[in-house]
This record gives sequence, structure tokens and C-alpha cells, in this order.
Amino acid sequence: MRSTGYRRTVAALSVCSLALAVSACGSGDDTASGKTRITVNCMPPKSAKVDRRFFEQDIASFEKQNPDIDVVAHDAFPCQDPKTFDAKLAGGQMEDVFYSYFTDAKHVVDISQAADLTPYVKELKSYDTLQQQLRDIYTVDGKIYGIPRTGYSMGLIYNKKLFAKAGLDPEQPPATWEELRAAAKKIAALGDGTVGYADYSAQNQGGWHFTAELYSQGGDVVSADGRKATIDTPEGRAVLQNLHDMRWTDDSMGSKQLLVINDVQQMMGSGKLGMYLSAPDNIPILVKEKGGDYKDLALAPMPGGKGTLIGGDGYMVNKKASPDQIRAGLKWLDHMFLRPGAGLLGDYARAKKADAPVGLPEPRLFAGAADAKDQQVKKANANVPVENYQAFLDGNQSLRMKIEPPNAQQIYSVLDGAVSAVLTKEDADIDQLLKDASGKIDGILARS
Repeated sequence: MRSTGYRRTVAALSVCSLALAVSACGSGDDTASGKTRITVNCMPPKSAKVDRRFFEQDIASFEKQNPDIDVVAHDAFPCQDPKTFDAKLAGGQMEDVFYSYFTDAKHVVDISQAADLTPYVKELKSYDTLQQQLRDIYTVDGKIYGIPRTGYSMGLIYNKKLFAKAGLDPEQPPATWEELRAAAKKIAALGDGTVGYADYSAQNQGGWHFTAELYSQGGDVVSADGRKATIDTPEGRAVLQNLHDMRWTDDSMGSKQLLVINDVQQMMGSGKLGMYLSAPDNIPILVKEKGGDYKDLALAPMPGGKGTLIGGDGYMVNKKASPDQIRAGLKWLDHMFLRPGAGLLGDYARAKKADAPVGLPEPRLFAGAADAKDQQVKKANANVPVENYQAFLDGNQSLRMKIEPPNAQQIYSVLDGAVSAVLTKEDADIDQLLKDASGKIDGILARS
């Protein structure tokens, strides 16, 4: 899943109504006036004026540098609609260069809708500068089928002001689930509707967070071969027991449950919530849309110290694309997204001038010298309190980074039921919930 549902300059969009002719999306003819023509998606909508302007500026500069390439961008919201994604691929309606979540990579390859980029990647200047773990996500059976664009990892957002008010050290966020539970109890004791810790439990978001919490305990949702559920374990039990006890024994999670991301963001932005799990890209939303203050919002690594969930997105190329279109598409991706300290996501000076947040610890796409350059430019243009995120950066170095499970949305729907049960029923049978969920997940995996 995406962490926020919306990203600065990444606005998630995907377009082309299925009613459009094939030529309107994936190009049947790859030339236009002697140029190689490519269609691309995930262009920010007109309502996101700044993001749209940046996107158009970068396409214009790309076409000026590459006069033999014509880029036709499509927009809509979101970048990818799971309800129509497969239909667009199967119906020949997908753009030549198309947006995809990390969890899509293997599926798109399995249904034979992605071009093999392996012979062309050597022409992509920046490919070797990208983090290996992100490159691996789009590598299937030794072949490369996509290029990562952003990545996020889950952490713990907390309110420094509430920590201090509750007698906690704002510079020492909880490192274990035991410490988090104790901190949540103290924050909730402040009263006046203050909640210590909040979690999602509806619209598949509860299952998403269960997965992140399970990773933090050292567990997995499915077996290494992807055939069996692995949630009916001590680690899975610990996740549900902890949520149950905070909700019913400590009364630190508040009485309102079945929350989704917007509910929790509203609570944090209004100063009534101490902690919740999220990625760094939630922070600007908390400030710009929910009334929060950058100075009060800090980020720590996932409690537990054993792992965290990572997600993100990238681009793949339509299997119908010609060799010239593949080369043009890779050049476009390189120009738009893969230049340290430049491009749509990396031009921090431009973002700062537009009053967009600069200095958040993620996305962090590059490795080695490229990462050092990107971070240097980011630091020079930072307009948010970067010191509030240092614990997150330091702590992530020792965590196992794990992508979402296969068939993630179906599995999350099942796990929603287990999470919502322990948060709404004091007498919930945790062992039975795990057993039932495990059987349902096994069925999902068997059918995939």
C-alpha cells in the first residue's frame, strides 16, 4: 500500500479510460513526425498545481535535450486503480511506460504484460546507483522488468509536545513494544480525550499495519515459498495481544475504533494523539492538512528492532513497446526521477521555493556516492526540522527491510478482521482469530 495515499510530486494517478482507443494509451505507432513517441502515466492532476507545473517543466526540458523523443503524459487519480489495472493491461489500454506498486512487479511479469528491460538497462546511466534492495523488487527470475522510483519504510510518528507533557523524554522514543505500551499509557493519562497510541483496523489498513507490526516482531505473513500463512505463531499472537491489552487493560487507544488513515492523521494533527505507525511522507499531510506543527512531530524506527515493512513504486514498460520506445522510456525515467539532487523528486531547491517540505528522511532511492550527493543537496535546502528524524535514520540501519506479502490486499482484508476484533471485543479469542485467518490466507495463496 502507499503510505499516505498522496505524495508531493508523486500524486498517484493513472489514466486512460478503458473506453479510449488503444492508440490513446499504449502506442500502436512508436513514431510521430519522425520522433519516437511514448505514452507515460502518473502525471499530477491539474488540481495539484505545483506538482503539475514541475512535471510539465521536466518533460519540456527532457524533450529539449532529446528532440527525437515525443512524450505524451496522461493524468487521473489515482496513478493506479487496482480495480482497472489488470483490465487495462489485458485490453491493451496501458501506457508504454506505466506506474506500478512494488507489489505489482511479479504479478505483471506472471501475466506476461511487461517488457524485459535487461538488454537495455546498461544504457540507463543511473541504474547501478539505485539501492540494490529496490532494484531486486523489479527483478524476476534474473531479468529486470522495472525501475524503482520511490521507496518508504514504516516507522513511529510521535508528538514531542505530548511526550514532554506526560513526563516522557521526547528525545528517547520507545524502542520496544513494551516501552511503547508504557508511553501510551502515560500519554492517555493526560485526559481531555488524549489517546496514547492509535492503529488502523478497517479498509485493509488494519491488515497492512498488522503486517508491519509482525515484521517488527521478527515474524512473516507467509512462508518463504509463498504457499502457506505464517501468522499463527508466537509473533502473530504477540501483535494481537499487545493491541488487545493496550485497548482494554491500559485504555490507551481510546474508545473509538475501526479507524482508517484519515481518522488517525486528524487525531495526530489536532494534538490529541501520542503515537502511530507511518512512513515519513505522512508528516507534511499532518502539517498542511491536519493542523500539526513540524517542530512537534518526530519520527522513530519501528519498535521491536527486528524489521520493518517497506513499500514504494516504480515504472514498468508495456510488453508491446518497441526497442526504440523502451530506450526512450528509460531515458525519460532517468531524467525525471533518477538524478541525485535533480528531477521531479530531487530538485530540492525548486521544491523549497514552492514551499514544499524538504528534509524528510525518505524517499531514499540511491546508494553510495549518489546517495551522498542527494542527501547533501537535500540538507542544503531543508526547511523542516531534520533533527526530529535522526532516530529513524539511525535505527533503520539495523532493521530487516521486508516488502509486503504476495496477494497483499486480499490478505490484508482477512487480517482486518483479526485486528478489528481485538480492538472492539474485550473477549476476543486471539488463538481462534489467528487460526481462522491463517486458513483463509492459505486459501488465497492456493488460488493464486
